[in-house]
Amino acid sequence: MIKSFRYLKPYIGSVILIFTLIAIRARLLLLLPEYLGELIDIVSDTTLSQAERTEGMVYYGGLMIGATILSIVVIVISSFLESRTSSAFAKTLRLEVYKKVQSFSMTEMDKFTTSSLITRTTNDINSLQNTINMLLRMVVMAPFMAIGAIIMAVNTNPTISTVLIFSIITILAVITAIWLTAFPKFKIIQRLVDKLNLVTRENLSGLRVVRAFNTQNVQAHKTKLVAEESMEKGIFVNRVFNLMWPVMGLVQQLTTVAMYYVAIHYGIIQPSSEFTPGDLSAIIQYGTTTLMNFMMLTFIITMIPRASISAKRVMDVIDQDLLIKDPNEPKTLEHVEGEIEFRNVTFKYPNSEEPVLKNINFVARKNQMTAFIGSTGSGKSTLINLIPRFYDVTEGEILLDGVDIRQYSRKDYLKHIGFVPQKANLFKGTIETNIAFGQDEIDEEVVKKAAEIAQAKSFIEKFDHQYQSAISQGGTNVSGGQRQRLSIARAIAKQPKIYIFDDSFSALDYQTDKKLRKELKKHINSTMLVVAQRINTIRHADQIVVLDKGEVVGIGTHAELMKTCRVYQEIAESQLSKEELGNE
Repeated sequence: MIKSFRYLKPYIGSVILIFTLIAIRARLLLLLPEYLGELIDIVSDTTLSQAERTEGMVYYGGLMIGATILSIVVIVISSFLESRTSSAFAKTLRLEVYKKVQSFSMTEMDKFTTSSLITRTTNDINSLQNTINMLLRMVVMAPFMAIGAIIMAVNTNPTISTVLIFSIITILAVITAIWLTAFPKFKIIQRLVDKLNLVTRENLSGLRVVRAFNTQNVQAHKTKLVAEESMEKGIFVNRVFNLMWPVMGLVQQLTTVAMYYVAIHYGIIQPSSEFTPGDLSAIIQYGTTTLMNFMMLTFIITMIPRASISAKRVMDVIDQDLLIKDPNEPKTLEHVEGEIEFRNVTFKYPNSEEPVLKNINFVARKNQMTAFIGSTGSGKSTLINLIPRFYDVTEGEILLDGVDIRQYSRKDYLKHIGFVPQKANLFKGTIETNIAFGQDEIDEEVVKKAAEIAQAKSFIEKFDHQYQSAISQGGTNVSGGQRQRLSIARAIAKQPKIYIFDDSFSALDYQTDKKLRKELKKHINSTMLVVAQRINTIRHADQIVVLDKGEVVGIGTHAELMKTCRVYQEIAESQLSKEELGNE
């Protein structure tokens, strides 16, 4: 948890001011029992005249009122600063997590999982924010008040103050027992929260499939099992902590009774004694203050285990060592031709024994279309994901215009790539903002031209607000084919030198697919890398790379591969009619 405190550094001035104000408030509160004791002694002193009593009551009463008002002013100011500082701390942490996740490769994303990252960014940082807020308020206040009250109580009467020592030892024993019992459970609870988020997210995202297969009860049972396990651990921890407060309250009441007993039993309060009823009132208040602040310290301590786990989970993300890094002195990308070469590329996923791609060699010429085809699991999407560096190669190198892509900064390199993933993903906003996504300024002409090439213009203009029509999160208010065309338009609007289409035409009907390919060929003068399942999508490509079990088994045009590559022939025979095959 201490590691996360470095993000309080920008707010150190506020922290110092908060601690100063709290120390002032603590001192004011410690004066109140003393003033009250003096007031009681004045009222109970029969030797004083009425005028002297009135004067003393007004004086000490005024001091008490003044100290109380000043204390209220101080706590209002410090509370405002505490809330602002803890909120700013949480905001800084969230931004740091977000920035770090933006630089994650797919390997790191697979390691943490989306549901866990959401939990860390919300629940864990909220837990840290609440703890920081409480620490700012109590980390000075509670020790200052507790120690100050003990000192003042001992100075007033050491004999009665010994009762406090036994009470404090009892409280410390309770705190230790609770810490040892509850702390191990917090790690389990946080893991279960991750698991619950994962199950919930899976159920919500796959709601239509669940309903279609009538498996609501099965999914509900899965959720119930995780929720019940989380509930059991939560109940256990809450029972432990709920037991603490009655015990602490009992200790506080017994301490007060014990102080009265000691005072009476040892005859401390006697007419001849210098120890007055006011002193007894003050020392009992000091005792109560000591115990109350130890209870507050206990409350903080109960928050620390959960916050420590949360802090570790957040810092695990921020401190994650990136597998894909920019070079110390990256090469500049001034003029990009767009030629991509795979040279002896082998790739295997982390923690995997067998490589997914083996010794891949090919060149995608600039301003030409290179297509990739193969059976399911042949490595097409994996290969294409290496180009934007979602993963880095295990062996070999990928070259852009003859230079290893790892020698460029990812930011500069990716400026020249337009990527359309298998699963089209749209963002909450409008059609226009989605097509112009990532652009510094929205050029309406570029947006409209991109939509026209992507065959999206026809359905966009049917909407009431056309390009200003709202898109919901994930694009759930448009069809799959429309999402895919908008995703393609987004890549076209970027006007990059390299286009990557990862099976991006699969949701399009044949006629739309054909028109789109025709428009791409007509208007796009860039390198195009296309992964496809359908031969009709890529049969007119300048070059087709055939993959089988992670290896290149054929490279050439459609006509060439129909003569030389058995794997390609089998794919063609499964997709094309006899008439189409006869015309080859």
